Amino acid sequence: MKKIVIDGGHTLSGTISIGGAKNSAVALIPAALLADGVSTIKNVPNITDRDALFDIVKHLNCDIEQNDSEIKIDTTNLKNILITQELSVRLRASYYFMGVLLGKYKRVEIYFPGGCNIGSRPIDLHLKGFKALGAKFTKRGHKYTIKATELHGADITLDFASVGATINIMFAAVYAKGRTVIHNAAKEVEIINIMDFLNQMGAKISGAGTDTIIIDGVTELHGTEIKVIPDRIEAGTYILMGALLGKDLKVSGIIPEHNGALFEKLTKMGVDFKIEDNIVTMNKTDHLKPIDVTTLVYPGFPTDLGQPMSVVLTQAEGVSTMEETIWENRVGHYPYLVKMGANIEVDKLKATIHGKTKLHGTEIHATDLRGGAALILAGLIADGTTSIFDIDYILRGYENIINKLTSVGAKIKIEEI
Repeated sequence: MKKIVIDGGHTLSGTISIGGAKNSAVALIPAALLADGVSTIKNVPNITDRDALFDIVKHLNCDIEQNDSEIKIDTTNLKNILITQELSVRLRASYYFMGVLLGKYKRVEIYFPGGCNIGSRPIDLHLKGFKALGAKFTKRGHKYTIKATELHGADITLDFASVGATINIMFAAVYAKGRTVIHNAAKEVEIINIMDFLNQMGAKISGAGTDTIIIDGVTELHGTEIKVIPDRIEAGTYILMGALLGKDLKVSGIIPEHNGALFEKLTKMGVDFKIEDNIVTMNKTDHLKPIDVTTLVYPGFPTDLGQPMSVVLTQAEGVSTMEETIWENRVGHYPYLVKMGANIEVDKLKATIHGKTKLHGTEIHATDLRGGAALILAGLIADGTTSIFDIDYILRGYENIINKLTSVGAKIKIEEI
């Protein structure tokens, strides 16, 4: 086991380069299996979720060639076999193989996916979409068998603009006969990245980035090449760190419009930042204004930045609120912030945060990926030493986070327990 140890209070100065988007990469890797032949994915982040997906791809008898952040996936010898529970529970994104294998082979066997415990994460919307396309499923224990004699286009309206369901239905529909229309589709920028990959394979998809996506089925897809877009959540996390600790801290390689909702909130708080091309320069702001934040589907304030933002709100001068509307368990980090000295009242999914409070280093536990990132930020601004346990959550989604923070002046390291 390992822990992260932080000596707080050090200024962050220099440049942090942003890697490829986790939420794109974890869908692009399964998507490569839809094509016949070799596909190349560039700018793949070095995270443990990537490694878990590699193990599933290899289990399905595909070859993977890796050169730093570039990977090649060869599907020539792909076998449609059971994805075991041991493999599927390692990450949430294992469910993308449902849509991929169902679309390509009209049959898939897989166990229920894993991932962070941030709330009830059913796959009902995915299954509803597959059913509309002509598939049937059976469930024995945690194992799903989904199959169809034929997949056909359909009009599908999602009850909630789910990113996972939107992408999975796209995967299943690319080989379906006729036209599929997804209404109330998720609009996240990562979905555009995935549409571009599929279209370059030979798919016929339009509308990604809007609430209506149209897929006209094709009979074959070929290997191609795609680059993973920059990770807006990784960028947002370091931007928030810069708001509290930066001295000309540059966060480089971003697409600014992807973080529009974050910059809007930082402007209201009075944060000192400057955007030039693909770089944002952050400076510590001493007198932050309190604000109210509610997480929403894109392009609203992202749920994945709600927990790190809550730490910033502890340093605002007055009363702020942070309300989560997407996942019901994204409040597990609050008791640890209170343990560190924060003044926070939590009522279900809404936190009232009284600032400004001084935080003090102590022993705390990451409860999920983004909550873990929030606790790193808390440790960076706290007096004394903070030790964070259960760090595997954090390493799932942040590429080289220790090295990146160390390079700009943070005193942070991983220690064996």
